[in-house]
Amino acid sequence: MADLNYPDDLKYSKTDEWVRVEGDQATIGITDYAQDQLGDIVYVELSHDIGQDVAQGEKFGDIESVKATSELISPVSGEIIKLNKELQDHPEWINDSPYEKGWMLVVNLSNPAEPERLMSVEHYRQRPQGQ
Repeated sequence: MADLNYPDDLKYSKTDEWVRVEGDQATIGITDYAQDQLGDIVYVELSHDIGQDVAQGEKFGDIESVKATSELISPVSGEIIKLNKELQDHPEWINDSPYEKGWMLVVNLSNPAEPERLMSVEHYRQRPQGQ
């Protein structure tokens, strides 16, 4: 995983999602490792709408690549306040820019302690791949 990008200011889940916390809001996407494993992403379906709640560990969509379809699992709980609907027309942004253009949703955190229970960048880099 040495040649992949992992920003220091993010938290990481075991299911390869990342979280950027700013105040009481959290932006969620998939990691560089996840997009690299999936290959060319061709479709993203976000199954929730703005105003709906998502719970930590709950599926919030699906991502399809030339290799496989995978579930997107929320690393934190909260009310969805933004969705990156542009991913429907530009799923490749997840491959090209997983931490900037490829973000998926933003939530108002319902439990501000949840992100602290996720992995730091150091822990995420050291974990065995696929775990």
